[in-house]
Amino acid sequence: MLSRIFLATALGCLIFFCAIFCAPSALAQPPAANQMPSVIQVPAAAQASPHFDATAATNAYLAQIPADKTARSDAYFEGGYWLILWDFLYGAVVALLLLNLRWSARMRDLAERVTRFKPVHTCVYWLQYLVLTSILIFPLTVYEGYFREHKYGLATQTFGPWMGDQMKSLGVGLVLGGVVVMLLFGVVRRLPRTWWIWGAVVTILFTTFIDLIGPVYISPIFNTYTRLNDPKIVEPILSMARANGIPAKDVYTMDASRQSTRMSANVSGFANTMRITLNDNLLRRGSPEEIQAVMGHEMGHYVMNHIYKGILFDSIETVLMFACLYFGLGWALKRWGEKWKIRGVGDTAVVPLVVLLVSIFSFVFTPVDNTATRTQEYEADMYGLNTSRQPDGFAQAAIHVGEYRKMNPGPIEEWIFFDHPSGRNRIYAAMRWKAENLKLFMSQQ
Repeated sequence: MLSRIFLATALGCLIFFCAIFCAPSALAQPPAANQMPSVIQVPAAAQASPHFDATAATNAYLAQIPADKTARSDAYFEGGYWLILWDFLYGAVVALLLLNLRWSARMRDLAERVTRFKPVHTCVYWLQYLVLTSILIFPLTVYEGYFREHKYGLATQTFGPWMGDQMKSLGVGLVLGGVVVMLLFGVVRRLPRTWWIWGAVVTILFTTFIDLIGPVYISPIFNTYTRLNDPKIVEPILSMARANGIPAKDVYTMDASRQSTRMSANVSGFANTMRITLNDNLLRRGSPEEIQAVMGHEMGHYVMNHIYKGILFDSIETVLMFACLYFGLGWALKRWGEKWKIRGVGDTAVVPLVVLLVSIFSFVFTPVDNTATRTQEYEADMYGLNTSRQPDGFAQAAIHVGEYRKMNPGPIEEWIFFDHPSGRNRIYAAMRWKAENLKLFMSQQ
């Protein structure tokens, strides 16, 4: 009956325990560091002078990066291109496996034996589906999220704490995924003709709700957030906020160093849950000018309403995705539904097919999504430069982010794969801003 499912589960568990057993030996040698220089000086060609040239200044900054660090960062980022493909193909194989071996139909049958109450039945199916697929994709997850990150010196966790975060993610997925799946199947069963419209509405409202509660209730599951109290750091940031009409009263920091060496900051939430956060790696390694530049960038996201614009963009994309789902599911079920023992769109056994179609849509739309995000990031860069007036701090930040992003891609490569402007383009933008505002810096000499 369910012997094949149990066999796959047992195989996944075997792989899991082998990975745990092998993890200590894999980390017997410390991971190779991939850090750019912690202290980045303003090169001579980037210092203010009557003959200042933005291109020369950009090249001077890039020349400070050791060649081996550039090659290592490029290799890491370019490997991510292939992971986009492998993630898609691996996920597609798992979905087709669940459909063609009728495992999904058997999980539905088991859920129906547990309860005939449709909402609970849907949640029981979701529990089986998420646990089984998590086990099946675990080999790729552990390589991509653990071993590869250690190989490039970007991770700090040992296997146990990393696995603990994976279990937390699984728990969050069980709860939130169970709720949204239950709501969506309820819509499909009650509105069989227009389910794709109302399904999109439910998805938009649900994801907006998650964006609202995320900074307060979800992010702290994985990291500790605390108010930053160092006046040398906080006061310049709050001064920038007040000068730009931002009602920020606090600056937060998070203990990202327990997981990663990456330096970053972010703006999350909206309305009363909006939070500007810098991670402790940035706080520890960044210069005051760099921190101000990064915080100016994050304030740009807030002032230019990027969170709300992002919700609008995602909403349009969600409606388009559900329209594609409507036609894709109808075509696929008409052709293979009987073979897969799926009774219709309202049958929970259809979930792997839905996931497969959504993954195809997302894969195709990767350049579109990246371009939309990259455009907002460029806008925030410009706002941050005008707000912080720290072009050299901004260049330093771009170099530090270059620990895990390729600094100098080709234009087509950047269009397809980059969700932020490339490091070279960000440094050049900062130096171009400096060239147009030389009097601010000449007067300081």
